Amino acid sequence: MKKLTSLIATIAVMLTLAFVAARPASSKATGSVPAANAASVAEPAAMPAPDPQRHPEIRQALAALRTARAHIHDAAHDYNGHREEALRAVDSAIHQLEVCMQYDR
Repeated sequence: MKKLTSLIATIAVMLTLAFVAARPASSKATGSVPAANAASVAEPAAMPAPDPQRHPEIRQALAALRTARAHIHDAAHDYNGHREEALRAVDSAIHQLEVCMQYDR
């Protein structure tokens, strides 16, 4: 039970760090031109091809979650019923990160 709790806590920390690192900076902090004024400042440029290695932290979190899921799934016992709940939580976290990656194209 202690290992499962530690694993879930580690996953939660990794997800928190991934979302904080992936959060875009505000336009005030970076000094960039707001979107409403951007069109009047410059001609729209062609969109560059997305970098396949964007958001390495999220990619690492996904890999860690998939590994954790395999370990939880293959565990010798069900941790007093908590294994199924942990699997659902990990599956949900994986799904949410995959959705994040889809919307960042």
